[in-house]
Amino acid sequence: MSGASRRLRAKMSVFNFDGGVGMSMPRIERWFVSSLVAIVVVGCIAGVAQVPASEKVERVPMANSDFPISAAVIVPAGYDTIYVSGHIPKVANPNAPKGSTEAYGDTKTQTVSVLKQIEDELAAQQLSMADVVMMHVFLVGDPANGDKMDFAGMMAGYTQFFATKQQPNKPARSAVQVAGLAAPGALVEIEVIAVRKHVAGLVH
Repeated sequence: MSGASRRLRAKMSVFNFDGGVGMSMPRIERWFVSSLVAIVVVGCIAGVAQVPASEKVERVPMANSDFPISAAVIVPAGYDTIYVSGHIPKVANPNAPKGSTEAYGDTKTQTVSVLKQIEDELAAQQLSMADVVMMHVFLVGDPANGDKMDFAGMMAGYTQFFATKQQPNKPARSAVQVAGLAAPGALVEIEVIAVRKHVAGLVH
């Protein structure tokens, strides 16, 4: 056997044959890949360990203001998100003409009615108003207020549920005036987004 042949056989001796199908990776390459996988797994575990297990929802207050909403709400990983559809008020005065503002009441009355319904909806999902992180408020112009939205009336109802001693949490919020709602006479519609810490196996 020539010297060249012996050198070629020596080089090939570092390879394994896999059941006659073909050559597997060189031992050194296999060792390198195994080591790399181990490093990645350890890195992932270390990264997860750095996330505080007790991390909570962060509510950022309005700058230089005591207005009862949050400027932003930061929800960390590990929380479920619950979207609650828009609610309109229930009829407050069945003796009033159907479809009239009088049937539902003023903006404050309607706001309280809507938020009570949302509170019940959240309770059915094992949540409370304290879990609300975002709110969208749609207000129709009140004929008794020159067809302008009664923002003060909405706030009078809103502050019965948020930024209180019993329930100090404040959601991020928007409030806009709209031309009308699906139910004639309704002046208020509100939808919310709530979150809760994920619990494996929780039945809804």
